Amino acid sequence: MRDLEEESPDLVKAERARVASDGWGARLLDLQGSDGRWDGGTYRPGWVDESKPFFDAWTATHFSLQTLRELGLDPGDPRVRRAVSLVHDSVKWAVNDAPYFKGETEPCINGIALAIGSYFGEDVDGIVDRLLQESLGDGGWNCWAEYGASVSSFHTTICVLEGLLAWESARGSSDAVVSARSRGEEYLLERGLFRGRSTGQVVDPRFTMFSFPTRWYYDVLRGLDYFRSTGAAVDDRCAEAIDLVEGKRDAAGRWPLENTHQGPTHFRMEGPDGSPSRWNTLRAMRVLDWTGSG
Repeated sequence: MRDLEEESPDLVKAERARVASDGWGARLLDLQGSDGRWDGGTYRPGWVDESKPFFDAWTATHFSLQTLRELGLDPGDPRVRRAVSLVHDSVKWAVNDAPYFKGETEPCINGIALAIGSYFGEDVDGIVDRLLQESLGDGGWNCWAEYGASVSSFHTTICVLEGLLAWESARGSSDAVVSARSRGEEYLLERGLFRGRSTGQVVDPRFTMFSFPTRWYYDVLRGLDYFRSTGAAVDDRCAEAIDLVEGKRDAAGRWPLENTHQGPTHFRMEGPDGSPSRWNTLRAMRVLDWTGSG
C-alpha cells in the first residue's frame, strides 16, 4: 500500500495498526516471555547447545525483534510499547551482560540492534559510537575484525548500514555518521554489490539468491533495497545487480524465494524455496520502481 500503490497515509496507518493484533505480528508478540525474551535467549534461544557456535536458530529475542520491525509494527501501539519496555528493562546480552539496547561486541549484531532500537524509539547512541570506531580501512565492517580480519564483510556491512540509516531517520544525523555510511556504501558500490574488487568474480553465489527473512545475511536484493531506502539516485555501478533482479521475475510477474537460511523458526512465513515469494516480490518491485524499470 505504501511503497507500490501510493495509498493515503491514513489508509496505510490504519492497516499498519493491525500488525500487532492480526497475523504474524500478533503471533510473534504472543510468544514473548514474561522476562522480556523470546525462547529464553537474547541472540540464541536458551535451549541451544553453546558448544555448537555455528548453529543458527532464529527464535530468540534479537531476530524476533528484527522480524517485528520488518513487519511494520507500529512502535506507538500500547501492546508494542509494553513488549519493548520489557526488553529494555530485562533483556541482556550473554557476551557482555549489557542491556539489549546498549549493544554487544560484534558489529553485525549491533547493526541489527541499532536498526531495531531506532525503530522502536530507544536510545541506541552508544551503539552508534561503537560502530563508528569499528569501520575498517576499506570503508566497511567485519565481525571478525577483533580476530584480525582487515577486509570488510558484505554481511556485516549491510547490517551496519541499515542500522545507521535507521538511526538517522529516527534521531537526525551527524557528520560522522554520514561520512561512515558513505564509506560503507562505497565499499558495496566499488564491488558492483556482489563482486570482488580485485578479481571481479562473484564473491559468493548465495549473494545472487534472494532470501526472506534475510537475518544477518547479505544478498543483492537486500543491498539494492537498502540503496533505494536512502532516497539517493541510482548509481551506475548498480546496473548489473539491477539486471540480475529483473532477470528473476517469472511469467506471472513474481519473484521466487531462493535461499532460506536454515535454522529453527517460530513459524514459516514463506516457502519452500523455489515458490513465489510475497516478500521478495514486494522488495524487487519497489527496487525496480526506484530504478525506473519497474
